[in-house]
Amino acid sequence: MMAVANLQYAWTLFTGEFSRSLHATLPQIQIAFSTFLIGVTCLVPLDGYLIDRLGPRPILAVGGVLVGVGWMGAAKATTVTQLVIVYTIGGLGAGIVYGGTIGNALKWFPDHRGLTVGLTSGAYGIGTALTVARIASMIKTSGYAHTLMVWGVAQGLVVIVAALLLENPPPDWQPLLPNRNTKATGARRSAVDTTPWQMLRTGSFWLIYVMMTLMSFGGLMVTAQLSPIAHSYGVDKVVMAFGMTALVLAIQIDRILNGLTRPVWGWISDRLGRENTMFIAFTLEALAVFLLLRLASHPVWFIALSGLCFFAWGEIFSLFPSITADLFGSKWATTNFGIVLTGAGVASIFAGPLAALASARTGSWSSTFWAMIACDLISAFMALFWLKPLAARTVTIAQAARGV
Repeated sequence: MMAVANLQYAWTLFTGEFSRSLHATLPQIQIAFSTFLIGVTCLVPLDGYLIDRLGPRPILAVGGVLVGVGWMGAAKATTVTQLVIVYTIGGLGAGIVYGGTIGNALKWFPDHRGLTVGLTSGAYGIGTALTVARIASMIKTSGYAHTLMVWGVAQGLVVIVAALLLENPPPDWQPLLPNRNTKATGARRSAVDTTPWQMLRTGSFWLIYVMMTLMSFGGLMVTAQLSPIAHSYGVDKVVMAFGMTALVLAIQIDRILNGLTRPVWGWISDRLGRENTMFIAFTLEALAVFLLLRLASHPVWFIALSGLCFFAWGEIFSLFPSITADLFGSKWATTNFGIVLTGAGVASIFAGPLAALASARTGSWSSTFWAMIACDLISAFMALFWLKPLAARTVTIAQAARGV
């Protein structure tokens, strides 16, 4: 997971380089980011089905090859069309890795899903924090194409080697020491393994899907547009500490917090319940975005508040897979969460080129920030007052059907 993080979270470092090299506008370049995220999400249900049936090793190894091709191909791209094609291929590889590792964690640790899925997805969030300064430095000294080529080879090889160490648990696997506090903490679990087709016929799934789409928009927008946002507020070249600009320091801190947030909120959700935790985290992100809207022109506040945005947002990648497995079981967990994850692909259409286009036409990022706040608050109240009772009913019906 750490090896594929740069494809998404270091993207913002390359947008200006691509724009100058390919003689394209930012909205045109951001099409590649949107198609990358569509690539990450669109085939995850199919990838998940294959992993559920064949095991993770061969499928994730193929993902490693595609990850390498994505960055190496981007280094050689001479047109926007070529960039879009190769970065979408990289997205397909990243989607295999993301969905496969999350599904593996859901299956091995059903008694601590929030924490273990948070740790797994946290590696994706925090991975860039260890490399962003080096990548930024290499772009300046060696050029963006050389940087993409070197890191593309390294990242692909790491994924292939790591894939060979994974396996699915035995059928009907249960932990030796089950979590005795599950009922008391509110983390409900269904006694039935629901197939993807059965899941698609439930109201709980569609509510989760809408919330995943709404919440993905804000975080993906900041991920894709952080560099242009910093430039528009005049803080991108302000040197802060250790020779790093406010932008590079913000990216590094954001990635650390984006990694830490996932196990932290996942652990909290194991105890407070998924929906209660969603309400708290989503509301916190709305507050962080509001403050960023007001204070982004100050470098220190830009760094701190963008970090808070990621800390309050990244938890969707621990909470949504956890609640999906809670309600629909472990057997088809990789496939089922893969379907939920396609909501992020839908959101990427609005987070990438459309957000950049809106900013270009209005000369400001304000309207996009207000859209983020609205998505956060709508999702927060949906989680507490709609999803919570509906999820409880879904589990009750499933348990009654099983005679539990």
